[in-house]
Amino acid sequence: MTGPVKPISGGLGKAMIYVAWIVVLGILVLFFQNVLDRQRNPNRTLVTYNDTAGRPSVVLKQNRAGHYLGSGTVNGHPVEFLVDTGASDIAIPLEMADRLGLRPGMPRQYQTANGFVTAFTTHIDELTIGPLVIHNVRASLNPGMGSMEILLGMSLLKDLEFTQRGDTLTLTPGTP
Repeated sequence: MTGPVKPISGGLGKAMIYVAWIVVLGILVLFFQNVLDRQRNPNRTLVTYNDTAGRPSVVLKQNRAGHYLGSGTVNGHPVEFLVDTGASDIAIPLEMADRLGLRPGMPRQYQTANGFVTAFTTHIDELTIGPLVIHNVRASLNPGMGSMEILLGMSLLKDLEFTQRGDTLTLTPGTP
């Protein structure tokens, strides 16, 4: 025969309650961080299709700030892109150069929204955005970029057709 259940004594019971609260808070932080990441980049998994001419197309959904971000690769390394029609070249933070296998070339002056900046020319052997594969594209390594997003500028976009409808942007290879 068993007697009444006794409560866990003071110190051990309090410790278990603290641990439970820490676990619950940790789970909530992870959940909401994932929600915020999806709002910042709703294109982690790209939507792709072939158009009527059989060309591959990528559809990017606008994020909460009105920007188009997407995932891709530079020289086989995963990166995050931000479409920037105001950028002359693909702009890459200089600190990413080694990881992406890029070498700084000649210095070049660029006029940005924040004034003039000196960046270094470079070339990307292969850039992918979903099924779109682009070879030998001009880029710049910018020591002043604060984020780790790569700006997709006109050195790449000039070879693509891009169509914006509502909150989506569709990228398709241009006609040869």
